[in-house]
Amino acid sequence: MTQIIAYLTFDGNCAEAMNFYKECIGGELMINTVGDTPMEGECGAANPGAVMHAQLIRGSLQLMASDMMGATELIRGNATALSLNCSSEDEIRTLFDGLSVGGSDISPLKVEFWGALFGMITDKFGIRWLLNFDQNT
Repeated sequence: MTQIIAYLTFDGNCAEAMNFYKECIGGELMINTVGDTPMEGECGAANPGAVMHAQLIRGSLQLMASDMMGATELIRGNATALSLNCSSEDEIRTLFDGLSVGGSDISPLKVEFWGALFGMITDKFGIRWLLNFDQNT
């Protein structure tokens, strides 16, 4: 089955961010640093502790990430968001509360015109999250 998996890029704090997401979302987290891979010699001045690849898996949810490795500068924008379709009201409230720690609410959880409980936040790492629980399914 074809699926879209969000891949986040950080500037040296990938492990911290992914551990935070694991605390909020749950699941199994795998982190490989540059020093853990044969790529260490090819990454130039990259810190051997920098994250080459991280993956958080909880059921069908997957989130991947790494620290910026290239010669270009990381630029954060607001054109990308992660959307979580939650399976219960308890889940959406737990995720919203956890991901909001140290971040900011863009739109608090409320029932929207399409019949879903919906909220939007920016977490403490600058990542925008859209959380949706369709109460009609």
